[in-house]
Amino acid sequence: MLKSKFVDSELKAWTIKQRRHFHMHPELSGQEFETAECVKNLLIEFGLEIDHRFSTPNVIAYFKGTEGKKTIALRADMDALPLHEEGNKPYMSTVPGVMHGCGHDGHTAILLAVAKWISTNQHLVKNNIVFIFQSSEEASPSGAKQLVEEGVLTDVDQIFGIHLMSTMPLGKIGFATGYAMASCNDFDITIEGKGGHGGHPNDTVDPIYIATHLIQAFQSVVSRNLNPLHSGVISFGGMQAGNSYNVIPSEVKLKGTIRALTFEAAELMHKKTAQLTESICASFGAIGHYEFIEGTPTLYNHPEACDFAKEIIKTTFGADAFMSIDPVLGAEDFSYYLKEKVGAFINVGMQSENSQYPHHHPKFDIDEDAIPAGIEFMIQLALNA
Repeated sequence: MLKSKFVDSELKAWTIKQRRHFHMHPELSGQEFETAECVKNLLIEFGLEIDHRFSTPNVIAYFKGTEGKKTIALRADMDALPLHEEGNKPYMSTVPGVMHGCGHDGHTAILLAVAKWISTNQHLVKNNIVFIFQSSEEASPSGAKQLVEEGVLTDVDQIFGIHLMSTMPLGKIGFATGYAMASCNDFDITIEGKGGHGGHPNDTVDPIYIATHLIQAFQSVVSRNLNPLHSGVISFGGMQAGNSYNVIPSEVKLKGTIRALTFEAAELMHKKTAQLTESICASFGAIGHYEFIEGTPTLYNHPEACDFAKEIIKTTFGADAFMSIDPVLGAEDFSYYLKEKVGAFINVGMQSENSQYPHHHPKFDIDEDAIPAGIEFMIQLALNA
């Protein structure tokens, strides 16, 4: 467990209490109204200014620093997952089919603890701080995208966010510099052919047969069009066709996902999959309808922010605390903030016997011994950015 300069046992206990409350009362994306009300009341209690210009259930608060030359944004996500929690811990979810299976309850509690500490140590904080308690990280439309469009970063110089990670050892904090997480976009495809008798395929335009060509061709986008240094993946997740042994259907529906680790790769993969759908279907005499469903962009950790964060980690917790990690093809809507402003998204390790299940697992839990490091790290970012 990492040692903390500013986080004592009292603040740790207070934060764990808040986290367990949020865990017991989870709310799905876009529905975090009770969570938001609790967050808002605590921020008001701390004497922070609530900014009412932004859409609910997001909660945005503002602290004016002693100098106010720089404005630093800190973000926590509040939404839970549509999972039924399993286990026997005393703070189980009280909402059937909904649980905090990704650590957002911990993120919210940690950022509240940072706000609480800053409110009682105002003389130490020279920077302005924007506290972003964000709705809808787990679902589309993205809460981050909405807040960016509403202007939440207008006066912000840098932005940071953390994620408690069950895949990183307890006592480690780290990130990938540059391209760190993938974009995540989906697609729906409808192939309109001509149905008919299974014994007379020559009288049909078989959309199932065409779909097999399309599925194969999409893989060529990665293997033959994409720069080998720009990672990407295309996966089909659904196929709906006929339901008879001897009837060729007139229509097939496909759905899938496109993930890419650079902005250029994401754009290329979108363009090529749309072109292939139209051209391959047309070559067989069918009509291909391609619908691109925009998700989250590639997450790019700015090198200058990473250098700063790395120095904070080593100075605060020791050189051994920092852990460099590889980019992953998971997605995170913090990427919307990083497209607008310099910043970084940073992982706080908590892998241990208490946090041994992966994120989005019905038995997932946080190792609460990681909480003080999360608070300390965010305080240090606020003080020193």
